[in-house]
Amino acid sequence: MIDKSLYYKYLFIDFDSATPLYVQLANAISRAIEDKYLDTGEPLPSINELSYELELSRDTIEKAYKRLKKLNILDSIPGKGYFVLDNNINLSSGILLIFNKLSTHKKIIYDAFVNALGDNYPISFYIYNNDYHQFKKIIEKKVKQGNYAYYVIIPHFLGMEDKAIELINTLPKEKLILLDKRLESVIGNYSTVYEDFEKDIFTSLGTLKTAISPYKKINIVFPEKTYHPTEIITGLINFCKEEQMDYSVLSKLELNDLAKDNLYITLMEQDLVLLIEYALEKNWTVGVDIGVISYNEIGLKKIILNGITTFSTDFEWMGKKAADLILNNKVENIAVPFSVFKRASI
Repeated sequence: MIDKSLYYKYLFIDFDSATPLYVQLANAISRAIEDKYLDTGEPLPSINELSYELELSRDTIEKAYKRLKKLNILDSIPGKGYFVLDNNINLSSGILLIFNKLSTHKKIIYDAFVNALGDNYPISFYIYNNDYHQFKKIIEKKVKQGNYAYYVIIPHFLGMEDKAIELINTLPKEKLILLDKRLESVIGNYSTVYEDFEKDIFTSLGTLKTAISPYKKINIVFPEKTYHPTEIITGLINFCKEEQMDYSVLSKLELNDLAKDNLYITLMEQDLVLLIEYALEKNWTVGVDIGVISYNEIGLKKIILNGITTFSTDFEWMGKKAADLILNNKVENIAVPFSVFKRASI
């Protein structure tokens, strides 16, 4: 008998997501079945009941159930409703999708990926919070359960990356797609849709050469414990050496780190907020007394302090491209477009 309280907790719906609600629901039910929360032959809650519990329309529930029936995960009997056809889901047509975290930008990747795939593949989605041990647990458990059609992974780790690479190397390379970051030690013929971190910052600073040339120094806030690749620092240093500009790498931002006529680059949103707070505390004007560049474009940065200059990856493009590789059975290694949005902060 289904434990409904546990089952409903499993069916998380993100109403802010661009992914259609019925697709989110179908994926959540599929994962509950895959993880053996539901037995073969077990009836699912009626369309009316699930509509009431999740505050979703009957049409949304019905579309989710029909999607799973099309994938041979559910079946139905007229007058009795839907039931689990077999809780040993055939994963050979499924995708194991593993993200390091679910930030605003990772959600953009997820939504673009899922929407581009359409109804073609059931998706098992997991998050490992940049932690190798969580990642290992997910990989070992899911590989034991079945052989997926594709393994799509964002590989950002806070330590033990070498161990993670060993684990990734055990996966079939013709089914592997790495997103966001290249791992040179992963061997074989597999796909990557990646950010070229070193080249991106070097090129982006070059496009702003005239705007940033008046600054005495470029400072980048690069936390000690971060999953951000050190190639970002390498690209910055290469630019500064070529332009004969002074630079510094700050592991954390302190009030006394701020100096007039300096440019500051932040990777994390909390460091951007702290930087602005410190500038206001000193009664300085961003874009006049100091310059600010922030990684990753979001709508708010267009209006904060008349606009914050950003460097940003096209995350939607990344998700769509990963789906394209699957839909067209292609193996490619391709860099994601990277953009500069110049605003009043420099």
